[in-house]
Amino acid sequence: MDTVMQGTLEGAQVVIVGGSSGLGLAAAAAAKARGAEVTLVGRTPAKLDVAATRIGGARTAVADIADRNSVEAVFGNLARVDHLVITAGGLQLGRLAESDPDWLLEEVQQRIAGPLYAIKAALPLMPPTGSIVLTGGQFSDRPPGNGESVIAAAVRGVEALARSLALELRPIRVNVIAPGLIDTPLFDVFGPEGRASVFRETAQKLPVGRTGRPEEVGEGIAFLLGNGYMNGEVLHIDGGGRLV
Repeated sequence: MDTVMQGTLEGAQVVIVGGSSGLGLAAAAAAKARGAEVTLVGRTPAKLDVAATRIGGARTAVADIADRNSVEAVFGNLARVDHLVITAGGLQLGRLAESDPDWLLEEVQQRIAGPLYAIKAALPLMPPTGSIVLTGGQFSDRPPGNGESVIAAAVRGVEALARSLALELRPIRVNVIAPGLIDTPLFDVFGPEGRASVFRETAQKLPVGRTGRPEEVGEGIAFLLGNGYMNGEVLHIDGGGRLV
């Protein structure tokens, strides 16, 4: 029986949209450690520069995932994309009765429309061995009901999109990483005290007794990129959060 080396990304061109911090930066570090050439895409040039330095060097490009023109401009300057990772997305929280629906729907623009822009632009640059990783989340299975309804709908939509594209774009692979509560800047919107409270209460409920670290999700993303037989799947990294 042939032995297949899993996880190597030696020489692969990996583009990470949302790569300046959090899960995207962790994925970039994991891909770089496996030999990939990484392009970080984000909205803030200064943050991109810091991120590139942190992982030992990377190409950077400025774009807003929800802005089709800026996304297309990024890929117009690239020659090849072996793997595309999209971790960009906000945290538009609010109960429908008390919130502006247009503001809540920005989550759909970032998590559904944005990835479509990026995938469409990347496809002409991708070889048949290429892959795409989208970002879902635990709210798809267990929305707490505290103003996460649109996020829950969006991340569930990401899962459906990935399964459909895995067939439509064959043999290019499409998978989803679905994190639980991970210690990233995304949750700074709660403020220091609110953030600490959310993380403390969540940790007490989880079977593992703690919340997650970005590098744990980054390793999961790298696994999805490197395993050529993973396709149309959702990889949950949530500390057992879907069970409680």
